[in-house]
Amino acid sequence: MANHLNRRRFLRNLGLGAAAMAAGCTLPAPGAARAKAAPAGRRRPNILFIMVDDLGKEWISCCGAEDIKTPHLDRLAAGGMRMTNAYSMPQCTPSRVTLLAGQYPWRTGWTNHWDVPRWGVGYFDWKRHTTFANILKKAGYATAAAGKWQINDFRLTPDAMAKHGFDEWCMWTGYESGNPPSGKRYWDPYIHTRQGSKTYEGKFGPDLYTDFLIDFMGKHKDEPMCLYFPMCLTHGPLVHTPDEPDATSGADKHKAMVRYVDKLVGRLVAAIDDLGIRGDTIIIFTTDNGSGGGQTGTRNGRKVRGGKAKTSEAGVCAPFLVNGPGRVPAGTVSGALTDFTDLLPTFAELAGAAVPEDLVIDGVSIAPVLLGKAKDSPREWIMALGHGAGTCDEKGVRGKNDFADRVIRDKRHKIWIDPSRTITRLHDLVADPQEETNLLASTDAAHAAALKKFQTVLDRLPAADARPQYEPRAANPWDRKPRAGKAKPKKQRKPNKGGGMATQA
Repeated sequence: MANHLNRRRFLRNLGLGAAAMAAGCTLPAPGAARAKAAPAGRRRPNILFIMVDDLGKEWISCCGAEDIKTPHLDRLAAGGMRMTNAYSMPQCTPSRVTLLAGQYPWRTGWTNHWDVPRWGVGYFDWKRHTTFANILKKAGYATAAAGKWQINDFRLTPDAMAKHGFDEWCMWTGYESGNPPSGKRYWDPYIHTRQGSKTYEGKFGPDLYTDFLIDFMGKHKDEPMCLYFPMCLTHGPLVHTPDEPDATSGADKHKAMVRYVDKLVGRLVAAIDDLGIRGDTIIIFTTDNGSGGGQTGTRNGRKVRGGKAKTSEAGVCAPFLVNGPGRVPAGTVSGALTDFTDLLPTFAELAGAAVPEDLVIDGVSIAPVLLGKAKDSPREWIMALGHGAGTCDEKGVRGKNDFADRVIRDKRHKIWIDPSRTITRLHDLVADPQEETNLLASTDAAHAAALKKFQTVLDRLPAADARPQYEPRAANPWDRKPRAGKAKPKKQRKPNKGGGMATQA
């Protein structure tokens, strides 16, 4: 499916309209709540978007974690808004492409993880996708990114970040097959900037990424800024940190890394304070998916095993904190529904930036919610999909299945959908937050109504997901070889002991 369709064609293709509305469910209109002018006489806000790699709510104390303290994050939540119903995607690539482009994985084709520097073949094509950075840059924002990208190969396109809308960058390259030093993102990191890629011996990568952003803010403090910080922390390999050099066990290293996340957030907030731009800056903190399955934390009195690569709530219901003194109401807990498709239109509205009319956006702006001007988002449901590694055939990169399994939920109910487009599970998340009781066979009227609502949404989705769209390039030695045969639907997964479903990590 083409990325650029006009609004009328988008609605026609998806089959939405009066019939869907009558059925009580709608997909948010593409580009809904497009940019509005910034208030007269008030500076457009800086946007600092922080996304941690592999961290669930069970490791953030303001979200109910009991095995660790994250005081800087707690202060962000206390002084701003904590959203309880925010969906990421289940794994790295689907989350990153979704938030950058404002489109679901079934539309972009990135329905599974694809490690571009390691596996080659496909990549995130700037000619096919418009990012929030492109949009804000055109609106006069200074744009920067630091941390983990992994959806382009900087050996082949050293200026990929510029093509995607960033003025400056300081990125771990991702592991580049055939280049062993590039595997390091923490100690002795291999980092790509405008000056090229190199190893920074004796340095701790997360410090360098943070230093870069602080330096960028100092240089651009008198103009609006959009800062994207997809942290490398807390993804494996587990390492000791500068603050806890004696951490040796996996559990201790993981906790040390989480505490270092908290410290770096504190450093960024302090720098913003010192620059005198705190009242002009909105900070959003979230994660790309749940923690790795090897980590188990305690949240609100219950043990929670890491949900990375799972579509259970532990895998996709992400921590989501928003802070902006004088703009975001303090001490707010919001149950508004949102997912990562909403970030692009939200950033655009906050910035007063124009979104191209022909750009299809699956999300809606939640700026009114964040600014305290609306109590709820216009969403009636949110969606998550995309776990496990992708594959490739003679045509290039493709998803593991023609139709990726996914989950859809509202504020109470959630369904699981398998690759045959069949609803296999229904849960009441209020009564059963661990997703242990399948209500699919229930005769309760509320459960039947929920199934009808979600079935209507499912029926409007394309029968097959798009393939990743990119211009083919010359073959490289590290390119993954096509897999023989056609991708097959996975077998039905069995519930695991902790609730939800077992799945490939």
